[in-house]
Order: sequence, then structure tokens, then C-alpha cells
Amino acid sequence: MTEPDRGQETVDALVKLLDLRQLDEATFEGMSPPVGPQRVFGGQVAGQALVAAGRTVDPSRQVHSLHAYFVRPGDPSQPIIFGVENIRDGRSFSVRRCVAYQSEKAIFTMSASFQREEFGLDHQTDAPPDVPPPDATPTMVERLAQYPERLENWANFPRPIDLRYVTEPGWVPPGKRAAASRQQVWMRINGKLPDDPLLHACALTFCSDLTLLDAVLSVHGEVWGPGGMVGASLDHAVWFHRPFRADEWFLYDCTSPTASGARGLATGRMFTVDGRNIATAVQEGLLRRVGG
Repeated sequence: MTEPDRGQETVDALVKLLDLRQLDEATFEGMSPPVGPQRVFGGQVAGQALVAAGRTVDPSRQVHSLHAYFVRPGDPSQPIIFGVENIRDGRSFSVRRCVAYQSEKAIFTMSASFQREEFGLDHQTDAPPDVPPPDATPTMVERLAQYPERLENWANFPRPIDLRYVTEPGWVPPGKRAAASRQQVWMRINGKLPDDPLLHACALTFCSDLTLLDAVLSVHGEVWGPGGMVGASLDHAVWFHRPFRADEWFLYDCTSPTASGARGLATGRMFTVDGRNIATAVQEGLLRRVGG
């Protein structure tokens, strides 16, 4: 199997992951990948929750924001039940509340707002960062070449997302990461997605949880794992500003304005290759030193 085919295969698996089974008009069931982390990845449950909420909304209304809390770790061996509450359907906006359950306990809550298409003022004050383009940025295979044991693990579990770090990743060994004010990564779904705008929003939501908290560690030159830190997402918010495709390159430009009390706050702006600010994400995470 060629590498592009393998990439598309993993993308098809992501689409299947986000294709929830509908149990009734307001209840959906989602699964986790058969191989993965010991707890459900936060971006997965957020993306699935947005699918559930979006399927109860008129397709002419697109999501413009979501606000969520991670309540309990999810068990990837169990299905996740998503219950959706219709808060309001107005003339322009629809609001939904979605709660994800396992063993009848809430593991995640989300509110999302959807808007019918409208036209008005349009501006963005921030210019995109001046960074090398994706094709001039090292691939993950190139980044991992100096860490053969990690490269083997990466190769054994192909991902549906193409990541290209502009700045130093948070997974390098302790002492290998200089302090920096930003964490910058080019991302895209590593294959072709269907044209459904909701699916692209859910895929972007999935991606948004990948490297955001790295920005908190970056300020201190810290890393994940032994000799560094462990963390967990506490809450997550995404605002969708402009139309986009998640299978086209976007720069995730992340910074951390503050950290204290074993918690860190990070903000991420997403820019297309041509400089459009398509989304903004904000997350607070719990960060503790390994063994601390």
C-alpha cells in the first residue's frame, strides 16, 4: 500500500469515527478507535459531540462556536452516548447542549451555537505569522528520524492528520527544547474529506486539541512525559470565523498568556496558507510534573 493510500485509509477511518449511530431523534452513540491511548482523546469526544449536536440542526445553519468541559476521563473500550438538548431555534441562531455519557456518568459537556448564513462587516486585525510554508517544514517522519523508537511507534499507528512542526515539539526529550513564546504547527487532514461543512468543523475541532497545551510548556522549555509534565484538558472553546476545508493546510499558532495553580491557559489561532484567520481556540489544562 502506498503512503497516500494509507493516509486516505486513516482519513476514511476518521470519517467513520465521526459518523455516529443515531439511537433516537436526540441520542447518538459513538465509538473509539480499536487502538489508541488509555483514555479517550479529548478532540475525539469534542468532534463527536459536535456531530451529534449538528445533526439536530437545520443543515443551512453552520456552527460558529462551541464551549465545552471535560468532566471525566473517557474509556476507549466503551461506547459513548451523546444526548442532545434543543435549547432554542430562533430566526437566525440555533443553540444545542450535548452531554456525553459512559456508564450513565457524564464525561463531557458542550454547548454549541449555529447560525444561518449572513453577510456583514469583515475584518481581521492579526496578520498571519511569517513562517515557512508547509512544504518547507519538516514532516513528522523527518522530525522523528533522530528518535528511532518513536518513529517505529508512529509508523505502526498511522494518523489521519498531517502535522508539521514549525517550532520544537513538546514530545522531545527533556533538555532538548528551548523556551519559546509560541507553538506553531501546520496541520491538515491527511486525505480527502467529503464536502459536508459540519464534518470539516468537527475535524477541525478534533485537530484543535492536539497541540494547544504545548504552548504552555513551550514558555518554560518543558516537555511531556518522564522528566517533564503530564496534563489533561479541563475545558475547550472554538470560534469558527470563516469557511474552510480541514483537508487543506492551516497554521495553528498557539500562545499561553498565563499559568498558575497547576493550570495553564492557551490560545490558538488558525490561518490558511493564504492568511485567512478561520478559527480561534482557547483551552485551560491541568499540568503537573511527572512524579510530583
